[in-house]
Amino acid sequence: MLLLFVPIGIMVDLSENIDKMIAKQAPADAILWYYFHFTIHFANLLFPFFLFLSIIWFTSKLANNTEIIAILSSGVSFMRFLRPYIVGASLVATVVFFMGMFIVPAASKGYNEFRANYIKRNKPSLNATALYNQINDDEIIYVSSFNGGNKVGYNFTLEHFNDNKLEYKLSAQSIRFEQKDSTYHLTNYVKRTIGEKDDIIEQERVLDTIFPFKMEDLVPVDYVAETKNLFELNDFIEKEKQKGSGNISGYQFNLYKRWASPLTAFILTFIAVAVSSMKRRGGMGVNLLFGIAIAFVFIFFDKVFGVLAESSGFPPLLAVAIPNIVFGVLAFFLLRNAKR
Repeated sequence: MLLLFVPIGIMVDLSENIDKMIAKQAPADAILWYYFHFTIHFANLLFPFFLFLSIIWFTSKLANNTEIIAILSSGVSFMRFLRPYIVGASLVATVVFFMGMFIVPAASKGYNEFRANYIKRNKPSLNATALYNQINDDEIIYVSSFNGGNKVGYNFTLEHFNDNKLEYKLSAQSIRFEQKDSTYHLTNYVKRTIGEKDDIIEQERVLDTIFPFKMEDLVPVDYVAETKNLFELNDFIEKEKQKGSGNISGYQFNLYKRWASPLTAFILTFIAVAVSSMKRRGGMGVNLLFGIAIAFVFIFFDKVFGVLAESSGFPPLLAVAIPNIVFGVLAFFLLRNAKR
């Protein structure tokens, strides 16, 4: 199924984007790496669909040749008939789990970065307003607006606390990250140190200094969770919680979905076997049609609850669990009917 669909996906993507790659002078090696990452990203994205089609295909062949009837008529139980499918689902689940945790994130990073640099019309600017971030236990930063294209923040403020008491406050009209020496360029800089009786005020028209944060930390790109492996994503979520980020639900949904992928593999396997193990008058075509319909409904459920988790405050764990619970119950009833 991968050999059938991935080349089609590559050709469609290439035909749509070749003009943009030429216009932006994308290097040949970068294009080759992009399609290597595209293959992994595309296969992971359509994994439920591929799994469904592959199982329905060969199980329908068995059913149409009356082999399943012969197997069960010889005294083999239906659960014994399912054993090779369970072994196969275990192998697939193991591969999908480790790929989703460690390999797919690296591929997603290369895939998204290439599209941002050479395919999308405008490189993501990460523009935003009214941003705040707790960079550690004692310091909070704020900018009224941020332009990610030139990495400039406006009306910058840094507040430093000691035992929950404000110790000093830095402010500047603008802050810009200088890539060449990894420093921050501040304009109209003011530092106010809180004293017991009098405050100490320091002013500079221009100041170059170092801060323990990156400008991109204010506005992470929307696909940032996809590009981190299991350990990186866990650390990233903890840091975002400390910062009070508003995107925690989306990051947690991505993490829970990876953990649920092995369970999804088993559920889809059982549904596909139940759908295709009966010999039908319409043959393989009817089984494929029914299976594809269920696969698309599953993908639809998954996407809807993913959007709810990221946008409406819906609990991310429930967003991952509900589609698997619903289709797990469906798999149980379909298997019981197929056994009968």
